Amino acid sequence: MIIAKRGDITREDVDVIVNAANEGLRGGGGVDGAIHRAAGSSVMEACRKIGHCATGDAVITPAGKLKARRIIHTVGPVWNGGKSGEPGLLRDAYRTSFRLAKREGLRSIAFPAISTGVYGYPKKEAAMIALAAGREFEEDFDEIRFVCFSVGDLAIYKDILNSNTGVGFQP
Repeated sequence: MIIAKRGDITREDVDVIVNAANEGLRGGGGVDGAIHRAAGSSVMEACRKIGHCATGDAVITPAGKLKARRIIHTVGPVWNGGKSGEPGLLRDAYRTSFRLAKREGLRSIAFPAISTGVYGYPKKEAAMIALAAGREFEEDFDEIRFVCFSVGDLAIYKDILNSNTGVGFQP
């Protein structure tokens, strides 16, 4: 089942949440900073041991103090007008996260809107990529959640779900 909801990803009670990380896995602002603050220092220690994650790739750590059991840290692309392979890199970030969760036997997963904050990816285009990736992996998970921080972001996801635009499924 694929759902879109408004909420705080750090409070999701799922097997794994996905963090919109930076390549250095150093924490930061937005979703990344919120997850690190809520999870506690053990997650930052685990990230330091890993050291790096390339754009489009993903790594996994324990979830520290969160309800989730694990955190997948994935790096989405910085938007440069779409001429630098951004759609493929964003697709890779979602797909790699799904594959890693599946490999680890995790059955419920929650995603933020990767790359749409400070990285500047256009929200509608990013949501279409996210939901299309979710559709590819829907049978491998009991639940796939797209957790939107704002009402506006949620409206974009719901519009795509309701219109069946580019994702091949009904809400």
